[in-house]
Amino acid sequence: IIGSSPQARALREEVLSYAQNAAPVLIVGETGVGKELVAKELHRWSDRRDAPFVAVNAGAIPESLAPSELFGHRKGAFTGAYADQIGAIAAADRGVLFLDEIGDMPLDIQAQVLRVLDDGLVTKVGSRTPTAVDFRLVTATNVDLRRGVEEGRFRRDLFHRIEVLVIRVAPLRERGDDVIEIGEAIIKSLPEKTLRTA
Repeated sequence: IIGSSPQARALREEVLSYAQNAAPVLIVGETGVGKELVAKELHRWSDRRDAPFVAVNAGAIPESLAPSELFGHRKGAFTGAYADQIGAIAAADRGVLFLDEIGDMPLDIQAQVLRVLDDGLVTKVGSRTPTAVDFRLVTATNVDLRRGVEEGRFRRDLFHRIEVLVIRVAPLRERGDDVIEIGEAIIKSLPEKTLRTA
């Protein structure tokens, strides 16, 4: 997390503090502020760092594919299911599952995710045999989930499960010279050949 602004320093301190906690983390911020980077840093500084970090953009998965993507499926569970597939939740076992844009997740999928959190079990589409899973849940949103709860677009029970620890990421326009430091870091990361042709 690059930057010397008070917001960047506070963000680094929060990440280091929350990384050692097993509770779910909700990262809140506008699109483009680096919520996934914060999630990766939580993973990197946690005792789960050697296990997988699995990121899923909940708003980008078509509703019909969400159960298969999250929970996996058995061969023959539906047309086109030619082989068993592990889902993102099982892939994150012992590691971190990052659900980005969770505010866009359909209500029925929210209910299924809540069931996994409650039971610690995931069942593939087309199977009746649950598998135990152990993962740290990190979620992110750029929308007001409280309003989503009030308007019936987000489950109240799931909201209370995921907002145990909250990290708010300030937009760059509020972070002063961090923009310059981030720009310099990006330039340093570019291959020298790219800089010569620019």
